[in-house]
Amino acid sequence: MSSLSASAADPPPFRDPALPLRRRVDDLLARLTPEERLAMLHQYAPAVPRLGVASFRTGSEALHGVAWLGEATVFPQAVGLGAGWDEDLVHRVAEAVSVELRAFHRHRPPVTAADRAPTSLQAWAPVLNLLRDPRWGRNEEGYSEDPTHTARLGEAYCRGLSGDHPAYLRAAPVLKHFLAYNNEDERCTTSSGLRPRVLHEYDLAAFRPVVAAGVATGAMAAYNLVNGRPCHVSPLIEDELRRWALPTGHELFVVSDAEAPSNLVDPEHYYDDHVESHAAALKAGIDSFTDHGEDSATPVGRLREALERGLIDETDVDRAVRRQLELRFRLGEFDPDLDPYTDIGPEVIDCSEHRALARHAATETVVLLKNDGLLPLEPARTPRIAVVGPLADTLYEDWYSGTMPYQVGIATGLAAALDAHGGEVIRADGSDRIALRSRTTGELLCKTPFDVDDWGQGVLTLRAADTGRHLSLKDDASLVADQERLKSWEIHETFRLEPAGDGDLRLRSVLTGRYATVDPADGRVTVTAETPDAAEPWRRELLRDGAAEARTAAEAADAAIVVLGNHPLINGRETEDRAGIDLPETQQELLRTVAAARPETALLVMSGYPYAVDWADRHLPAVVWTSHGGQEAGHALAAVLLGRAEPGGRLPQTWYRGDDPLPDPLDYDVIKSGWTYQYHRAAPLYPFGHGLSYTDFSYSDLRLSRSSITQDGTVDVTVTVTDTGPRPGSEVVQLYVRALDARYDAPRLRLVDFRKVRLEPGESREVTYRLPAERLAHWDVATGTFTVDPGGYEIVVARSAEHPVLTAPLTVTGPPPAPRAAVGRRIRAVDFDDHAHTVLVDATRTGGDAVAPADPARPATLLFHDVDLTGAVRVEVETAREDEGPGEARIELHAGEQLLAEIGVPVTGDRHTWTAGTAPLTAPPDGVHDLRLTLHGAFRVVAFRFDAPAGTR
Repeated sequence: MSSLSASAADPPPFRDPALPLRRRVDDLLARLTPEERLAMLHQYAPAVPRLGVASFRTGSEALHGVAWLGEATVFPQAVGLGAGWDEDLVHRVAEAVSVELRAFHRHRPPVTAADRAPTSLQAWAPVLNLLRDPRWGRNEEGYSEDPTHTARLGEAYCRGLSGDHPAYLRAAPVLKHFLAYNNEDERCTTSSGLRPRVLHEYDLAAFRPVVAAGVATGAMAAYNLVNGRPCHVSPLIEDELRRWALPTGHELFVVSDAEAPSNLVDPEHYYDDHVESHAAALKAGIDSFTDHGEDSATPVGRLREALERGLIDETDVDRAVRRQLELRFRLGEFDPDLDPYTDIGPEVIDCSEHRALARHAATETVVLLKNDGLLPLEPARTPRIAVVGPLADTLYEDWYSGTMPYQVGIATGLAAALDAHGGEVIRADGSDRIALRSRTTGELLCKTPFDVDDWGQGVLTLRAADTGRHLSLKDDASLVADQERLKSWEIHETFRLEPAGDGDLRLRSVLTGRYATVDPADGRVTVTAETPDAAEPWRRELLRDGAAEARTAAEAADAAIVVLGNHPLINGRETEDRAGIDLPETQQELLRTVAAARPETALLVMSGYPYAVDWADRHLPAVVWTSHGGQEAGHALAAVLLGRAEPGGRLPQTWYRGDDPLPDPLDYDVIKSGWTYQYHRAAPLYPFGHGLSYTDFSYSDLRLSRSSITQDGTVDVTVTVTDTGPRPGSEVVQLYVRALDARYDAPRLRLVDFRKVRLEPGESREVTYRLPAERLAHWDVATGTFTVDPGGYEIVVARSAEHPVLTAPLTVTGPPPAPRAAVGRRIRAVDFDDHAHTVLVDATRTGGDAVAPADPARPATLLFHDVDLTGAVRVEVETAREDEGPGEARIELHAGEQLLAEIGVPVTGDRHTWTAGTAPLTAPPDGVHDLRLTLHGAFRVVAFRFDAPAGTR
């Protein structure tokens, strides 16, 4: 690494904005010393005073508002924005977020490490992980279960963050989390098994269009493993992400997730020491190490030692630093006089325009799931409305929310809207008020009664009746009711009340698992007891029956709104998946109680997740869903419930029925397991794309510009949509395709385009889509490319994935696909067409995938369709086997039912050490066959090939 000294007389070339960006970056890089370059590999890159280079930090959270930096405008959660199906809205929200981020960067000191660097303009958003499993603890952070929908909204968010200046960025969007990250439980050690079709058609498909559009500046690697290899050393970073970015002219700046580089050693044990693991991450494409918090010495020291040991070289370091410097130039750091965003002032934070946008966004993302005529409520007909439930007038922040400057809950919003009509809101949160009295001292816990919120699975929060503040476990094990909101990495405010006999209860901390005990000498309460026998018994005194209060409120009202849902930091959040999709039983009982007293009851679910609300769908006249909608949620919901605004949202993911046995959370094979609307066979409760309106729409005149296209052709699809109802409204016109008689396991339906249109009563509009044939493609495992098969397809215009309204046939012409060539060609084991009882694993630490039996005691099967075995006389199989282990280790190969060969698997001593075993075919087949490999025992197979007799082809 050479370095240049700056001239004192003339400004160095990197200060000259007239020069090409790359030349400026190269000049600055050359002036940095080797040690200065190494230091830039940490999240906190120090200043270089001799060059006038400021300190720099990566990463500000900006998912649906600027987070963790103080009060800022809070918009609906990402899953809520996904429900809007509105790219323009998402773009406007991101624009507002980036404007506020600029204000924080320039005018507010950072909340943490204020002496290290200003607030970063690198925005760690959006999240493009697909909402495959609705139990994912971070479901609220993604847009959709569909890759096309996710990519479209992700691109819009990136454009809004970046701004529209040709040279300078307002903020630098970073895509999270690469790749296949959709579970929280044991997330740092679980592996997402992605067969090639799932990899390319599903998980990569959400990232590819956004990167290719040139609107992302970076990506964050995910905590999990993919096919047995940690994402932070995945070859997909270079082979896919950066390959897509090449035509854009800018490289992606890839950052690690927090502490993930250290995870490579512990808990993942993928490398023996941290020097080796940090070196591997750098070589794999990680440019900045978010590791050890503000302590840059430890990770930089590891990288320095890696350089000394020859595990990395100077070019590896330069490559990463060059990417960081390019980003900093684009953010205007070195051209403050030319940066078009430097004039943004602090007054933009939570300004009136952003408040109005927050209300608009919350309004546009409300989804009407069911309506038998109860909604919209008319103040003249229903002047008294009961608003009931734990979320009746309370708004919650999730971990990546900003701090709300104010909150308008649903009851408050409805009361304000009804006031002009002389209406009234009757409020009841449905919580029991109890006193917990010590059996030892007779004193009340914290000398106050508590209102109890039950979040399911026995997890409770206790709010002091006099202050409304939550009971909290302190570091000294004492209990104090002093927390206004729950928002910390470890939640200290959740408890269980467990039976203690004789009607008494024990108070147990969810966080520590310990029980409350009372010192008989001074009456001090501490949560220190390790066993139930050592716990203090408490007598529970019911002071207010929450269900009875809710019933009374419903009886006194003309209609009731029951607001149920989740707390974003309890029973499902980062590090914790949900156990199921049911509402807490106490919430369901509250709903049934209110509905029995007031049949005119609507359920409003406010959540970051889908719920199985089967009972409500059967028994209530109306069901509504909204995400945690931010500071203006109450005004927005009031407008929709009273009909001043249309429910313009549509579901971004499937709502499954309560009795639907969902696949295993770690089964990432959406094709075989049946995840999402594309492959799930059972009828959902509410399908992907579903959402009702207060008006009616009709579809007519579906036309294709041509009835057939070639494999690289294009067709225009046009349909007319008419508002046939009495009100203006919004409709999301959804375009799906279906392959007919496919040779592969094709999706039941696949979204290829959508458009949100707003129509006045009686208005009609033609909607035209340009549909290139490539959107009909699937990943062909035989050729390792996307392929558009010739044959029949159906174009489907729909109101949801289960509500088609018009269809038209389309034929793709072209030569039929050839059988899979096998003789003289290496076939990867992962390129199967079907499988059973397998697990996908890494072939080496740096690249390649292999297959192993999921359970060595149970045979695993790989099936390859239409394999041309003409001329084959022997087979070679590449395997790895660590040790003898129990039982046999062998592979059987069958063509149809005919046994072709059987090969024993030798011990290689390491899972990444491979050997090739060969065997003649017992009866050499001719022609095309379905080939089946059966794996017996504990070993891995990476590839196989068939050979013809020597001297032939």
